Amino acid sequence: MQECIDRYLTMLQVEQGYAANTIESYRRDLRKLEIFFRTHDIADPTYLSRPLWFQFLNSLKAEGLSSSSIARCLASIRGFYKSFERGKDDPTFAGILKGTPKQWSQLPKLLSEAEVTRLLNLSVMNTREDLRDAAMVELLYATGLRVSELINLEMAHLNLEVGFLQATGKRDKQRIVPIGDKARQLVSEYLQSSRPAFVKKRTSSTLFLTRLGRAMSRQCFWKILKDRTARAGITKPISPHMLRHSFATHLLDHGADLRSVQMMLGHASIATTQIYTHVEQARLKKVHDQYFPRKQRTKVFGAPHDTKP
Repeated sequence: MQECIDRYLTMLQVEQGYAANTIESYRRDLRKLEIFFRTHDIADPTYLSRPLWFQFLNSLKAEGLSSSSIARCLASIRGFYKSFERGKDDPTFAGILKGTPKQWSQLPKLLSEAEVTRLLNLSVMNTREDLRDAAMVELLYATGLRVSELINLEMAHLNLEVGFLQATGKRDKQRIVPIGDKARQLVSEYLQSSRPAFVKKRTSSTLFLTRLGRAMSRQCFWKILKDRTARAGITKPISPHMLRHSFATHLLDHGADLRSVQMMLGHASIATTQIYTHVEQARLKKVHDQYFPRKQRTKVFGAPHDTKP
């Protein structure tokens, strides 16, 4: 099992150009399957039956994993078995894997426009770090970048004069994303006031640097974002990806078309972007229910099916 997993991950990295973080996610997912097989004294990954597959699914639920984590884990395992099947003349696993119970979709968590406004309108303290942090948060929301794309931005990827940046997404796919005026202003101030002090005598092509002149980690930016949301009085749990979700949802709220949002987010398929239309539908339903409660609907619309308790 371990040898097969290693070969599969090497193929993803070398032949398909998957990023290191993606490879590690796949490794963690496949590790769950490996442990499950080992606890059942099974060494051969081809020894997969329908009852065993459903037993594995139940074990994932018993671990208390979220629906999105389970769905991602199953996607990793399906890919593993598909590649395994192509490399060898083993029986088809498609019938077994197709028997997976339908996963429920989970709407992305996001900030309201009022919360985003409070976050972005924080007064900038007179420190190099705070100016950098404000520029990073503003740019993240203004462009909908992934946090990995933000921290890996290089100076050459930025064109403040015209107002766009070049983002490198999954599988090294590149896209052009426009930058708003406020983000351009804050990044320009950071470049003039903060970055030269961070670079010192070092040379670095990375746009956003730590006080030691090094590229920033995802964990470091996450801490920055949590500190700034606390200052803004936002109590809900926060993650960098919530700003990406908020960016997409707010664009659609203000009339942007789905295809444009897909291009700015760098989604390979528009089906991935369509989750934000569900967010909008859920929001509209909530507003409708607020102004037209169930009891009022009978009075206003006279719908026969609404007269029943």
